[in-house]
Amino acid sequence: MTSEQIALAVLSGGAVGFALGLIGGGGSILAVPLMLYVVGLHNPHVVIGSTALAVSINAYMNLIPHWRAGHVRWKTAVGFALPGAVGALIGSDLGKAVNGQELLFLFAGLMLVIAVMMVRHKETPRLAGAGHAHLERVIPTGFLTGAISGFFGIGGGFLIVPGLMFSAGLPMILAVGTSLFSVGTFGLTTALNYAASGLVNWGAVGAYLTGGVGGGVLGSKLATKLGDNKATLTWIFAATIIVVALYMLYLNGRTLGWL
Repeated sequence: MTSEQIALAVLSGGAVGFALGLIGGGGSILAVPLMLYVVGLHNPHVVIGSTALAVSINAYMNLIPHWRAGHVRWKTAVGFALPGAVGALIGSDLGKAVNGQELLFLFAGLMLVIAVMMVRHKETPRLAGAGHAHLERVIPTGFLTGAISGFFGIGGGFLIVPGLMFSAGLPMILAVGTSLFSVGTFGLTTALNYAASGLVNWGAVGAYLTGGVGGGVLGSKLATKLGDNKATLTWIFAATIIVVALYMLYLNGRTLGWL
């Protein structure tokens, strides 16, 4: 990486961290397009492998304060993450086998789904016996979620949180805290699989994390001040995701001859 790319990676990581701190789930979905179109790493598989590792480390770091606050249900977290890691390994193998432009086209479609989920979010009804592990539901849900996360090279928090609320009956705050263990585990599994194929840019990962720490602190502080106005920002952020996704659909669709 050039010095200019490193600086852009720090700024991009800061933007991702800021978005995550400000609105929570969904912020890391911009990590891939920023790495591609701002930092200028042009191999889609290297970008996905690198951002998966950066998101993983960030999730593990954010897990610590939630653990201290009592927001992590470890039996459920492990029951969800372990089968999910197997799913992430299978999914990431499939992702590596897909043509880079085709994978980005599908990734852009996923971005549109995430944007819609962000603005239509509703509290998932809790199951009877909330707080128990419900492993008969947690294990298959974790495997499926991990497979999707591994295929696209994302942490998958936008899927894991509702998955935990549905399968384990956790309230939102516990689902968010517990989900971070799976986000980190799925991302790490995917990243190690990509790294084994030489598809991780370690300098980009370090730069992203450097910017992400500062951006996350600023985003969290602003979120506290904004309170209820965060809903408006979520709509704005979702609109940004839609614009970027449409651009990626057009660009990669043209390259593939699909548009």
